[in-house]
Amino acid sequence: MSSLRERAQDARIIITCGPGGIGKTTSAAAIGLSLATTTAQRVLVLTVDPARRLATALNLEGIGNEISSVDLPDALGTLSVAMLDTKASWDALIRRHADSEANAEAILSNTLYRNITERFIQSHDYIAMERLYELVETGEFDVIVVDTPPTRNALDFLDAPSRMADFFSSRLLRWLIAPARGGVAALAAKPFTMVADRILGGAFIGDMSEFFMLLATMYEGFVERARAVEALLTLPTTCFVVVSTLEATPLTEAQFFCEELTKRHLQLVGWLVNRVLPLSLAASSFELDERALEESPALQNFGDAATRERISSILEVNLEAWSTVARRERRALDQLATGGVPITTVASRDGLVNDVADLVILGQLIMDTPSVLKSNDVSATPS
Repeated sequence: MSSLRERAQDARIIITCGPGGIGKTTSAAAIGLSLATTTAQRVLVLTVDPARRLATALNLEGIGNEISSVDLPDALGTLSVAMLDTKASWDALIRRHADSEANAEAILSNTLYRNITERFIQSHDYIAMERLYELVETGEFDVIVVDTPPTRNALDFLDAPSRMADFFSSRLLRWLIAPARGGVAALAAKPFTMVADRILGGAFIGDMSEFFMLLATMYEGFVERARAVEALLTLPTTCFVVVSTLEATPLTEAQFFCEELTKRHLQLVGWLVNRVLPLSLAASSFELDERALEESPALQNFGDAATRERISSILEVNLEAWSTVARRERRALDQLATGGVPITTVASRDGLVNDVADLVILGQLIMDTPSVLKSNDVSATPS
């Protein structure tokens, strides 16, 4: 079957998605680096929580909300990276959609603004998609690789634009801004505000009402942008790669996400399964030839008979453990294969991705190893 590079050759947005802690950020960086080094494309990797080690591997002091270029002397293209900074991105969004500079500054200086943007449900997920749309609009990049936020519900970042648009049309927002508007709306909301006054204090309610009143002035811009972000995900040039390991919890979440992408008719180009046993250890049989071990030159020349016997026993136990893991992984991969989505596996090994050279190797293996409906063996370890 074709490689991930071939299946995503027309993509302008590649979204790596799945649970957290499974090598998603490193995988996204490796994919971006592979594209930048082998094609004459301007590539951006937009990540949400890059480890310091990743910045070090890319020869950067750090990764922030502003775009940073990665020095790749022998690359055919260019690579840039940026990290999603929720607060900075929200500030930029407010300034973009406010109907006046005065209203923008009033919102940004409101005492509730910081808490709301940091704690608002799906705030982080919405701004991730908003930032993606902003970067696409600039036209500065040929391909953008997105490392999506790790969330309990992996669909939050897809649903956030729609939920934001719904909020601006909701009855809740009308109640929140009623005291500031006055008139009939304020009278209708009076029972609510009287109770809230006694519990929270009149000053708090006034600040809250003023804040949401200012926010409501940006209704048209927010809703139009949210719908445009939604549409961006359905374009044929946007594709998804589901990243997971074979542990039960992340795999269950990733499978659910995969099913939802299919239901939504979004383009899923493959599974990337990290940290599996190398193919050499996942062979069909781990039968241990004890006599061969006992008679091997390495053991014959190592210590006394008791020492050699202990070493032989340790090897046998380890091989039995590997056999158990291999059978479990094979069952999980066979189950994934029933979904008909191409699978690429990335095998565990000692060592971490420490520099650009490691990422280049990893990216080449991820992108160029032919995927199949059952597992491939790719010898690298994202972290």
